[in-house]
Amino acid sequence: MKNIISILLVIFFTFQLNSSFAQGCEGDAATSTDSLSANKPILFGYIQPQYDYTLNDANENTLRFKRARIGVRGKIYKDFSYYFMLEASPFIGATGDAYLMDAFVTYDKHNWARISVGSFKQPFSLEVATPCHGLTTIDRSIVADQLVAPQRDFGIGLFGGNKYNKLNYAVALMNGRGLGVKDNNSKKDIIGRATYKVTNFMTIGGSIRYGFPTNDDDNRTTVGGEMALKFNNLKIQGEYIYDEGDYNRAAGGGCGATPVELGEKRDGAYIMASYETKWKIEPVFKYEYFDPNIDIKKIGYQEMMTVGANYFFNDKIRLQVNYQAHIETHINIDNDMLLAQVQVKF
Repeated sequence: MKNIISILLVIFFTFQLNSSFAQGCEGDAATSTDSLSANKPILFGYIQPQYDYTLNDANENTLRFKRARIGVRGKIYKDFSYYFMLEASPFIGATGDAYLMDAFVTYDKHNWARISVGSFKQPFSLEVATPCHGLTTIDRSIVADQLVAPQRDFGIGLFGGNKYNKLNYAVALMNGRGLGVKDNNSKKDIIGRATYKVTNFMTIGGSIRYGFPTNDDDNRTTVGGEMALKFNNLKIQGEYIYDEGDYNRAAGGGCGATPVELGEKRDGAYIMASYETKWKIEPVFKYEYFDPNIDIKKIGYQEMMTVGANYFFNDKIRLQVNYQAHIETHINIDNDMLLAQVQVKF
């Protein structure tokens, strides 16, 4: 199965059904500034209360917030916009306190050369670029959480294109250490991503990152390919990521995911299909694998299948239910999970 998924992803690469370069959680902040008026800030946010049930001997279950975010964005003068967001969920972050997620200023006079400075998402990976409130499954893929870390950082980025253009690109120079941490070396990470809409139903793309996550000598290289298709109400998307070299063990996974120990070379992929029905129900199926150490096949290798459905009460309220079937290749563990989440946007 792993080889089949990898071949498909190499052939097709990637796609983002909505805005391709969402710097913040509200969506594509760079292209949404057209509707902003000077000196009229817009308050926005969303909350995601969630129930987790782990099917093991202890039958672990808990209620928590997946995310609880609030922000403000607006325009200052005609060519400058700002974006600011806080994470208030006590279940994300080391201390449980509210902390800064995104905060950047954008000079957006030219569509093909918008410049942002501050804290924002790394321009790498389809699922990382997808706003958290727009994810088709409750969790991002394991490979996106583990290998695109840190998902947010401080830096300066150049962005070109928008959802109306066939070509979109982004390139950023970033610290490489993540949020709330001072850079500990003199070198910076360079990260880039580009997508191209080949036809009305297919967009392809890829990402690359080269940096020094812990010091001036040990480097890290990450490459990714993306794919997405849309046939009427059927959506199919997939992604492959390969990563090698040094990594920052303190950076953590995305959105509270527990980081795992990585080998010298690691990779992973997913493919996902969903269908929008006329009854406001969207069934979804997702297969993924993650190999934290390509040189050692029997330890740490993970596969997971997610089966679920999304129900849209309206464009602001959504219910998601996912069953995650975890597949370990070396030692089988009873750790399948049933997740249910309600999301409210404002």
